[in-house]
Amino acid sequence: MTTTPPPATRTAIAEVRGARKQYPGVLALDDVDFTIVPGEVRALLGQNGAGKSTLIRLLSGVERPDVGAVAIDGEPLTGGVTEAGRRGVATCYQELSLIRDVTVAENLSLGKWPTGRFGIDRRRMVRSARATLERLGADIDPDAVVSSLTLAQQQIVEIARAVQEEPKLLILDEPTSALATAEVDIVLATVQRLSAEGVAVIYVSHRMDEIRQIADSATVMRNGRVIETVSIAGADTNRIIHLMLGEALDSAPTVRRARTDGEVLLQVEDLAVAPKLDGVTFDARAGEVLGIAGLLGAGRTELLRAIAGHDRIRSGTVCVRGTTEPRPTPRRMRQLGIGMTPEDRKGTGIIPGLGIDENIVMSDWKRVSSGGFLASGRIRAATKVLGQRLSIKADDLTRPINTLSGGNQQKAVIARWLHADSDVLLLDEPTRGVDVQAKAQIYDIMRQVADSGKAVVFVSSEAEELPLACDRVLVLRGGRIREEFTAPHITVPDVLAASMGAHGSTDETVPVHSPPTDTTASDIAVHRVKDPS
Repeated sequence: MTTTPPPATRTAIAEVRGARKQYPGVLALDDVDFTIVPGEVRALLGQNGAGKSTLIRLLSGVERPDVGAVAIDGEPLTGGVTEAGRRGVATCYQELSLIRDVTVAENLSLGKWPTGRFGIDRRRMVRSARATLERLGADIDPDAVVSSLTLAQQQIVEIARAVQEEPKLLILDEPTSALATAEVDIVLATVQRLSAEGVAVIYVSHRMDEIRQIADSATVMRNGRVIETVSIAGADTNRIIHLMLGEALDSAPTVRRARTDGEVLLQVEDLAVAPKLDGVTFDARAGEVLGIAGLLGAGRTELLRAIAGHDRIRSGTVCVRGTTEPRPTPRRMRQLGIGMTPEDRKGTGIIPGLGIDENIVMSDWKRVSSGGFLASGRIRAATKVLGQRLSIKADDLTRPINTLSGGNQQKAVIARWLHADSDVLLLDEPTRGVDVQAKAQIYDIMRQVADSGKAVVFVSSEAEELPLACDRVLVLRGGRIREEFTAPHITVPDVLAASMGAHGSTDETVPVHSPPTDTTASDIAVHRVKDPS
């Protein structure tokens, strides 16, 4: 914790009063009040869509409230980002904005180059960068090219660039989400140093272990409103989770029953992938939808990519239908029956210039070929069946796939792996950015695929989705599977608490092989045992 005086003894550095912000069809903020004082570290908590990002945008001058006011040091903030920066507000967003191919010193001096008689004064630039890095306790060479640094070091450089502006308020949006556990301490120590100097810090994160180390207080948001601001010293994590979820999401169990009698199609043993995963073990059975939960940066995407052969594994094995593959490659894993829909649907899931039909059949050209040549009749027949099965709304499946809605694009990407007859379907955030109806259809598709004798591994950052779709849910935290929940005992509060490392959850590794077929659902609701290592 910081050594600064209690918040009650200090004057507010930033205030938001009665703020309301409406976007088309969305009330992002509704009568929001928010205050932070010098030296205070305030955690900002809430589910996706709670209003955190919009509040940050108001404080940093990116947006103005439709109703209400924002004040810095007691004076209204009426200008944009430039005025906010001039008055002491600095924001570090989740996505780093550094220029990777130039040095640390050059990144810290962007837009404000020190000059001398002969142009840019490089010595002054390096001296200034070194002084800022030393202030943060960072052992980083100002002459190092950014691309040569670790992610943690790059995050420190991002913070250092903000610190050079001598901010009164520093806003950090998920600053550790891309970091390995060992690197997080570097960022936390930096926050503590700045707080001790009197800088107010808004810290957006759901990692309760981090928040308890550095934050004085936490503001919980839900549905565009500030629900409550609590002192971290006496805050119960389960109560915070309840504030985030609200009464409507109290922990009623689902009616789904676990499916434990299917053949094991996928076995992952002690999988390690730098820098986030260290000893992940689980299996998935025919007929089951297996959910993977975890906070942003927990390594969910890296896990699926490693299984599919897209990311190199450091150690461990992947076994599909009894065939072990210690060094997966995309081609080999496709041959073994692994199909994967990526998180970035538009960037890596579809090929926009090709037709819907071409995007679907590209996973296995041989199925639609004759005599070594593509057969248009076979392509039409195959895509017509899949289009009807998955309710892809398109009057002509030869149309470019980018003319479809997001939900229909996602269904076409899933259809690609049904065309390949994949035994294990890895779905990374398949419902992100789609409407409610498309979500329900995708849940139904997952169930259909599982019922056909396949295994579905479903990654979602929305805890509410997992009880609706999954037979089991594994919680990924700190590089390993930490907890397992089995239907009908999968609840949103439990999954979220386990993801956040709440009181009552554990950092011991759970047994993550499917339970034996004679085990009852009540016996296997939650499993926790010691890590055998």
